[in-house]
Amino acid sequence: MYKLLLGILTVCLTGCLDTKEKTLEEKNQGLVYCAEANPVSFNPQVTTTGSTIDIIANQLYDRLISIDPITAEFKSELATDWKISKDGKSVTFTLRKGVKFHTTAYFTPSREFNADDVIFTFSRLFDVYNPYHFVGNADYPYFQSVGIDQLIRQIVRVSDHQVRFELFNAESSFLANMATDFAVVLSREYAMQLKQREQVNLFDQYPVGTGPYIYKKYRRDHLVRYYRNPDYWKHPVVLEQLVYDITPNGTTRIAKMLTKECDVTAHPSSAQLSILAQRDDIKVQKETNLNVGYWAFNTQRPPFDDLRVRQALAHAIDIEKIMQAVYYGNGIRAQSLLPPTSWAYQAQPKLPGFNPDLAKKLLIEAGFPNGFNMTIWAMPVSRIYNPNARKMAELMQSDLRKIGVNVSIVEYEWNTFIQRIGEHRHDSVLLGWAADTPDPDNFFSPLLSCTAAFSGKNPANWCNPEFDLLLTQALDTTDLAKRKIYYQQVQAMLIRELPLLPLAHGMRFQASSADVEGIPLGPFGAISLANARKK
Repeated sequence: MYKLLLGILTVCLTGCLDTKEKTLEEKNQGLVYCAEANPVSFNPQVTTTGSTIDIIANQLYDRLISIDPITAEFKSELATDWKISKDGKSVTFTLRKGVKFHTTAYFTPSREFNADDVIFTFSRLFDVYNPYHFVGNADYPYFQSVGIDQLIRQIVRVSDHQVRFELFNAESSFLANMATDFAVVLSREYAMQLKQREQVNLFDQYPVGTGPYIYKKYRRDHLVRYYRNPDYWKHPVVLEQLVYDITPNGTTRIAKMLTKECDVTAHPSSAQLSILAQRDDIKVQKETNLNVGYWAFNTQRPPFDDLRVRQALAHAIDIEKIMQAVYYGNGIRAQSLLPPTSWAYQAQPKLPGFNPDLAKKLLIEAGFPNGFNMTIWAMPVSRIYNPNARKMAELMQSDLRKIGVNVSIVEYEWNTFIQRIGEHRHDSVLLGWAADTPDPDNFFSPLLSCTAAFSGKNPANWCNPEFDLLLTQALDTTDLAKRKIYYQQVQAMLIRELPLLPLAHGMRFQASSADVEGIPLGPFGAISLANARKK
């Protein structure tokens, strides 16, 4: 009898475990992530658009190194070790062995990741003899804005699994920039196959990486589909497939969450959080994030080339009203371009405050006693730094009308919007920046350097050699105390010259079904779904 009961119990227990495992397998067959915009590209080298980076960077690719979100220390990824020379002008990376590139319907690798891939990937940025340098008009916005393309002298192949980056000069942020979501490693073998077939234009649209997911399909305005990478070097990937449902409208994204059409959604607005909080089957994550929302003026276009006009517009805006109506208490008013959690932050006492009478006086001094007409371009998507740009623009429109400035609000589809801002067609624009690294330079060079202006990634279209010199001086030293002094001067100059007005630092939110795990929110960088699963 004892043996019979033991046998029955064993069968039942085994059956229960099998059923549980099958249920988990069924649950993890797929996850749907509601995304707010179409990807601009499938190569992070060629875009800085946050919505695109969230979809592609950490899902398809790996970097040589990353930054720990808690300790801010560098971590090994495709590079297991790195050494910096005494003069800081040489960085040698030892590469990980046994890493496989994706096998897709359009590419089957014949070898594993090695030094040739690293050299190809990063020489594309600066080497005119790299066959892919001019593909896409040689536009590498992040790297060009921070000067990486001008910093690297050459990349030397030491061995199959070791490369040396030789720099023209030492730069304190080099490793931080190599750890960003833009610094992914691409397949040279795949690139050369496309070149042989005279299809180099496909390289940035049909991706091959080493990351946790493999590209399967993209339908514009509908979806992006990935499959699990069975050979992922870091750990087994649980989800069989990952689908990005392209849903630009924030209300529609929330509706899809409530009806279970989406498992996760990006950037729920502050107004929607109370609805989500009432549901036991939905959880909301909240994280302090290194970001800033701002109002940028096209400083090369009259009358915004006049500092008095920029100051008048800044004094006319009631930012406290914006904080209440747009951020709903889930953000803090900016006192600098840098957020308070940055080690180089310094609150700016001369930041323009709400003063309509002073705004009118400045307009009269600038020769506009009766005001003028202008446009405010408002983002069509909700982002960490600005959850509702349209509403913000409407509040500004009302405030500016009181000083005689008539505002028209301009909106486009997100990718068109970004393209036209890069062409400097705007008078002013509501945009923002979410940091890729904790390094303060990440807030300055990509947004406001002369190089960023020339490449169309500086929304203020502002170039100030004195500002650039301060940035260079800050990067030329590894002494944090000295760097902090330079960055304090940089912050003060921005308020003095006012190419843009810092508005707010927002909180990062993410809503997901209660059974979804493994999608952490970090203080910087893009979302990673490498460890996503359903329980």
